[in-house]
Amino acid sequence: MKLTALALFASLAFAQSGRESTVTAVRTWTTAEATRVAIEVSGPFEYKYDRLRDPHRVYFDIKGAVPLIDGRRIWSRLVTDRLVTRIRVAETQPAVTRVVVDVTGPVEVVPSQLISPNRLMIELRASAPAAQPVVTPTTMTPAPESLKPVEIRVETTSVAPPKIDVAKPAIPRSETARIPAAKKPILDAPPVLDAVVEAPLVKEPAPLKETPLVRDAPVTPAELARAARPTSSGNSSLTRALGLKLNRIVLDAGHGGHDQGSSGPKGLLEKDLALDVTLRLGTLIRQGLGAEVIYTRSDDTFIPLEGRTVIANEKKADLFLSIHANSSSVGRVTGVETYYLNFSDSREAMELAARENAASQRSIFELQDLLQKITLHEKIDESREFASRVQSAMFGFSVRNFPGQKNRGVKKAPFVVLIGAQMPSILAEIGFVTSPREEQLLKRPDYRQKLAESIYKGVAKYAESLSHFQLAQNQ
Repeated sequence: MKLTALALFASLAFAQSGRESTVTAVRTWTTAEATRVAIEVSGPFEYKYDRLRDPHRVYFDIKGAVPLIDGRRIWSRLVTDRLVTRIRVAETQPAVTRVVVDVTGPVEVVPSQLISPNRLMIELRASAPAAQPVVTPTTMTPAPESLKPVEIRVETTSVAPPKIDVAKPAIPRSETARIPAAKKPILDAPPVLDAVVEAPLVKEPAPLKETPLVRDAPVTPAELARAARPTSSGNSSLTRALGLKLNRIVLDAGHGGHDQGSSGPKGLLEKDLALDVTLRLGTLIRQGLGAEVIYTRSDDTFIPLEGRTVIANEKKADLFLSIHANSSSVGRVTGVETYYLNFSDSREAMELAARENAASQRSIFELQDLLQKITLHEKIDESREFASRVQSAMFGFSVRNFPGQKNRGVKKAPFVVLIGAQMPSILAEIGFVTSPREEQLLKRPDYRQKLAESIYKGVAKYAESLSHFQLAQNQ
């Protein structure tokens, strides 16, 4: 109960702060000379770190972020490594995530903060044991009787330490590793973190080798930079030429509030369907891509069409994706289609745009300004490529439920919700609520989840085509 209350309090405090950064993943991999840890964060952050002993561990406080790894706020994982035994993650205070790295002994720590995507890279190397001077019997001075003996920690070293007669025997290394976890001091964290995150070791860590470290040995790079690939049409846009990367995505659930959108014969409302699929998609993107996700709405609220891209521009988003459901006067029409902003001579596309733009508050006087914004839209090529990836993934899923279905494809139309976006932006129509057969599927939570997964695959495919970093030897 206390744990639940603490987590709820932290969540509320974080939500009130207006920040949305999360620690989305912690990954490790090993080279011949070092262990590397990558802490992935969805947005900008600050950090500090320190070391503690008895037992040895290093902790990193990620400020301005809450943990959400595999859907959990408290996360722990055993690591099979000669330096690291376990990594633990929890929120020790509101909007501060502590990442604890339990190590087998003294280590050298080299952290570095990277962006695009945001992450903290940590390199851990075993500290070279300091050789103790050999003391001959002729130079030894007996200790005064008034001095009490102190505990001596025996470190593995290539020089045998002198035999010292003390009243209290030193604790062997193997026994030190077996001290119960409850008696080990934890990282100055609250008692809740002690109880949940401090888990006992499953097995005794392997001792460090006595051979000296080779400092100048070649090290496998932690990350490999991948150049952007040309678009499906063979073009290389300025976005790709400049090596720009994906960091923040705005997801827009269509309609909301008094604007219900289309409705099905059994009462399925477009606004409810769009919101549910959008929230599912956001979770997949955070977990899969580690990108920051921003929603234009996360509940049944009406947001003006013009205000949705304003949110995306203010948040400096890299992608804008609006989720909608289609309608037709012919009940047998089914399928998915994806749009990007441009003029169109298709009557069907213009009719759809008229329905989706019905809530716009623009006046006739602004027509000239709208025309100029559409013609000067600098992201048309990337928007078309983004739409192509999403449409391909959605159709691959949809056709399995409607064999022989025609691919409705990628189309262009003057959607108000896309006008003014300063990033690649598309509108996805995820199905026809007016089809009795498709409406039944769209009502099912499992179908919506699979539909969201198909859209995520399209987003991921687009992200992979851009310039990005790829972890080497990732565990």
